[in-house]
Amino acid sequence: MTDDLARAATEPPHTGEPALHRGSLASRLNWLRAGVLGANDGIVSVAGLVVGVAGATTDRTALLTAGVAGLVAGALSMAAGEYVSVSTQRDTQQALLAAERRELAEMPEEELAELTAIYVDKGLSRALAEQVALELTAHDPLRAHADAELGIDPDEVAGPWTAAGTSAAAFTLGALVPLLAILLTPVAVRVAACFVAVLVALAITGGVSAQLGGAGRRRAGLRTVLGGALAMAVTYGIGSLVGRSV
Repeated sequence: MTDDLARAATEPPHTGEPALHRGSLASRLNWLRAGVLGANDGIVSVAGLVVGVAGATTDRTALLTAGVAGLVAGALSMAAGEYVSVSTQRDTQQALLAAERRELAEMPEEELAELTAIYVDKGLSRALAEQVALELTAHDPLRAHADAELGIDPDEVAGPWTAAGTSAAAFTLGALVPLLAILLTPVAVRVAACFVAVLVALAITGGVSAQLGGAGRRRAGLRTVLGGALAMAVTYGIGSLVGRSV
């Protein structure tokens, strides 16, 4: 009975997902959410760019040049920013884990007492907290302390190259929506077609992002669509003014 209580105290609530996979599932959901947001950024950024250029000129070459330049620059910028951000996070995590390894080697009794205190603070009795700390430390001391003290899974330290590649790919996929919509439609309807394609894409990404985050899909989708529509309207207006003045 005591062993059951100890296991229950250290495991998250049952969600139907095996315990060994819940952490990796959360990590995959975070990456998916970041990918959706990257795609959304690509849609809005390149849509604003090509619609603005379309307001100034009907030349397909100019649109293609502007769209491809915006896509490449945006994807590289996203990749570089994500690489720097995640590299910093990874360095911090590795430094914390190294310090934890050193403390476990140099003062194991103090670390065991610290882990026990953590579970006492979570509501366990002193005796049960000591048992939990002892069993977890015996099984995998670094994982037990990293999870309880730092909130880090040693096997899921952030990877900067994966983050950079995911961001660049997501931005590129999103950017292709307005670029193809404005290049593959007749001149008379290209701006309207781009507006429609972009708003539909934004409604989808907004809804998916909201679902992944547990928020209301309708409100999040509407907010995303309105933001994208405003961006395109402003850039189209500016492009039209510039085109007439040149």
